[in-house]
Amino acid sequence: MASGFLRGGGDVRRLKMYSGRTGERLDMIYWVEGHYIKDAVDEINKFMRDWRTDDIHTIDLRTMDIMAAAHNLLDVNEPYMLLSGYRCPKTNAMLRSRSSGVAKNSLHLQGQAADLRLGSRSVDQMARAALACRAGGVGRYTGSNFVHMDCGAVRTWGS
Repeated sequence: MASGFLRGGGDVRRLKMYSGRTGERLDMIYWVEGHYIKDAVDEINKFMRDWRTDDIHTIDLRTMDIMAAAHNLLDVNEPYMLLSGYRCPKTNAMLRSRSSGVAKNSLHLQGQAADLRLGSRSVDQMARAALACRAGGVGRYTGSNFVHMDCGAVRTWGS
């Protein structure tokens, strides 16, 4: 589990991201000494909204923890580029109509997944870091240069 994986990593958890779609940036400590910080979590929920509709949904704390743990393992200061966080049903249906790689019951619909990119790390490096957390699904999308991380069942796909 990512939260267990992070235990030895210090007393803070932080997410650094930017959105190429909205231009927004986020650098947020959301957990300190065993406690989630409500206002910080709310900011992350807003940042990870469906940018097409501005719909905000609660992002699963386990997904945040996996993202933070993988980022720590990658030992980078560069923020993630968030490609997709929460997706409303309308957005997911539209994306599904354009690509066979979009799941009908995507965990993005429940705020339990994120599609992320780092310029300084390969898809394989990012996927290996996420897999090391042993806490959810990890999808490699090498052709599109991003990694999917979610807090669902531990599994992997893509190349």
